[in-house]
Amino acid sequence: MRISGSTTVCGIVGDPIQHSLSPAMQNAAFEHAELDFVYVALRLPRGAAKSCADAVRALGIRGLNVTVPHKVDVLPYLDSVDPQAARIGAVNTIVNEGGQLCGYNTDAVGFGQGIEAHGIHVRGLDVVVLGAGGAARAVVFSLLDGGAHVTILNRDSGRAASLAGDAASLCGCRVAHGALVEGTLESLLSGAALLVNTTSVGMHPLENATPFPARLLRRDLAVCDIVYNPRETVLLRDAAACGAVTVDGVEMLVRQGARAFELWTGIPAPVELMRAVVIRELGRATH
Repeated sequence: MRISGSTTVCGIVGDPIQHSLSPAMQNAAFEHAELDFVYVALRLPRGAAKSCADAVRALGIRGLNVTVPHKVDVLPYLDSVDPQAARIGAVNTIVNEGGQLCGYNTDAVGFGQGIEAHGIHVRGLDVVVLGAGGAARAVVFSLLDGGAHVTILNRDSGRAASLAGDAASLCGCRVAHGALVEGTLESLLSGAALLVNTTSVGMHPLENATPFPARLLRRDLAVCDIVYNPRETVLLRDAAACGAVTVDGVEMLVRQGARAFELWTGIPAPVELMRAVVIRELGRATH
């Protein structure tokens, strides 16, 4: 990769950001496509979303990925927001078209494509989502758009109720909710076909923990965990031991990044290459 005065700049902003695998993934994709692009990670402290949007316009940055804590804060400073991102209430990708900034949420697309690639088609399925944060919003709207019946469980049941209310009003369908406790799980899981973990339980430094008791897992309950480091969480290991279909967090990471690549460049993303780079980088991180 040769960087010059004509190189197009993209990047990711967040805090913390040093752990991001997106620079390795996106720069490999740009190089593969023989594009004069570069992708950098930039630490952006909380409260600086307006300054960031101004800088993107002033510097002619082509696009950004946006991560914690800016996915909601940046919304008022964009010129337009994709309808799905507006419904979700969060943006994770910005495209700069001649100084006009448009926001997208590629997390929802990435999640949907990732589970479909594993043969999981959600229309008509009962799905239990663990968590009610920003990632959960994208997952819930993706599932509802796909025709699933969704129940949201969270340790703070008030947050689960809030997300369920937002989703129900915007999608025009019933969304169940409850507290993430073992008794609730046991009563709900008998009819569920898919379990999705959007919490941080299982992620470093909680890699030895699971949000879901292994005794409730079964072969016909597919399990998706959006945690990607470690790639095989305790939850996924327990599910695989039951013979269940499992989907790890690498799928969502890669496919949301691939969609962002396509929005910035207008060409198809090299998805397989991007996945290989992420897996390689995760392997390096564990040694």
